[in-house]
Amino acid sequence: MADGPVAELLLRRLEASDGGLDSAELAAELGMEHQAVVGAVKSLQALGEVIEAELRSTKRWELTAEGEEIAREGSHEARVFRSIPPEGLAQSELMRLPSGKVGFSKAMSNKWIRVDKSAADGPRVFRVVDSMEDEVQRRLQLVRGGQAEKLGEKERSELRKRKLLAEVILKTYWVSKGSAFSTSISKQETELSPEMISSGSWRDRPFKPYNFLAHGVLPDSGHLHPLLKVRSQFRQIFLEMGFTEMPTDNFIESSFWNFDALFQPQQHPARDQHDTFFLRDPAEALQLPMDYVQRVKRTHSQGGYGSQGYKYNWKLDEARKNLLRTHTTSASARALYRLAQKKPFTPVKYFSIDRVFRNETLDATHLAEFHQIEGVVADHGLTLGHLMGVLREFFTKLGITQLRFKPAYNPYTEPSMEVFSYHQGLKKWVEVGNSGVFRPEMLLPMGLPENVSVIAWGLSLERPTMIKYGINNIRELVGHKVNLQMVYDSPLCRLDAEPRPPPTQEAA
Repeated sequence: MADGPVAELLLRRLEASDGGLDSAELAAELGMEHQAVVGAVKSLQALGEVIEAELRSTKRWELTAEGEEIAREGSHEARVFRSIPPEGLAQSELMRLPSGKVGFSKAMSNKWIRVDKSAADGPRVFRVVDSMEDEVQRRLQLVRGGQAEKLGEKERSELRKRKLLAEVILKTYWVSKGSAFSTSISKQETELSPEMISSGSWRDRPFKPYNFLAHGVLPDSGHLHPLLKVRSQFRQIFLEMGFTEMPTDNFIESSFWNFDALFQPQQHPARDQHDTFFLRDPAEALQLPMDYVQRVKRTHSQGGYGSQGYKYNWKLDEARKNLLRTHTTSASARALYRLAQKKPFTPVKYFSIDRVFRNETLDATHLAEFHQIEGVVADHGLTLGHLMGVLREFFTKLGITQLRFKPAYNPYTEPSMEVFSYHQGLKKWVEVGNSGVFRPEMLLPMGLPENVSVIAWGLSLERPTMIKYGINNIRELVGHKVNLQMVYDSPLCRLDAEPRPPPTQEAA
């Protein structure tokens, strides 16, 4: 407050001074916090030309908490030296002292002590010199007394490495009299009340000037996580490309829709417990489209639709097992099955963005729970060329231009390709997607026409987000170790939508 006791003291001291006052020196003389004096200076500045204040920055050396302790009680090495009697001290006992570990190594390097490893009761420490000078304590006492300039740069650097000394920047104000200086300050009004207007007293009262350049108080608002920002951009890209969003509200899925409907055999390693989270309750799905189930069973066990199948005993009990879905392709299978029931067939483009779950080993690029983005196109006569063309357009809209396609194997697509993008932070190629053409053994049992092909691709939401925001560890993006300040500070996600052909590489 400009009319507070600190401001009054400052004005009286300033009136008695010749040139001006230093705010830090004044705080020391008055025995108060420097910040209180700074607050008074800023309050007086708001009154106009009462005072003039120049901000100054000075560097000085201060002792850390450990440095203060050593200045009082001596360095760790000196304390170790003094604790050793003439007959020596067992090294194990010395190490248990508060200053033992640090002081032992420093005293050894100063050649104040030695270790006799041939002693009967184990290594024993003896003094080498009769007395020593504690230079560390002497130097710290000089700094505490305001004589840091007597130390050389090398000596100060050594104390800083030991975290006994710190260089701080002190910001102070040099305060001098202004053109309208006065020791009597009347309280300025901040509001014009109806009473002042009706009585006319406002004419005789001083008002605090308005600061029209001051920033208003920011309204409280929520913040979107970077994943949600990137997710909204992905969704917008799909909608711009004419895709329709699939329902993905069932995190719990049956093994039938998650594996069997995709022509994935029941003995496939991905169906083991070390890769998949199975449910105990409810353990089984009760409702399945049995006519479709029978066609899937026949394709697996006997073959059909131009395929010889897997030739094994397909079990309904295995297909009924409930699990946390391992991919959103199960939702694609449901959507394609519904499409097959509609006659006549009409081409479609579907997409989904939702969570999936896998029993993964956690590392910088893998989590047990993550998001999968999936795109599906069903039409007559689609080929691998159509898939690569759609992928080029899709990733170009993401602003990801460094791509590699690598042949891969999937039980439910043939041919199949993995999609890699170069991560600048990790300095390596990371897999960002998988793609392929759905096999006839998956599509024809659903009831889709024979000349209909379905191309599909999937990618995680987390890895493109890491690439766009420069995050090297996925655990800094999702999980209990996330710094919430990152959520507040992350800018809007603006994916590069400029159409330009990305440099792609097809690995042989």
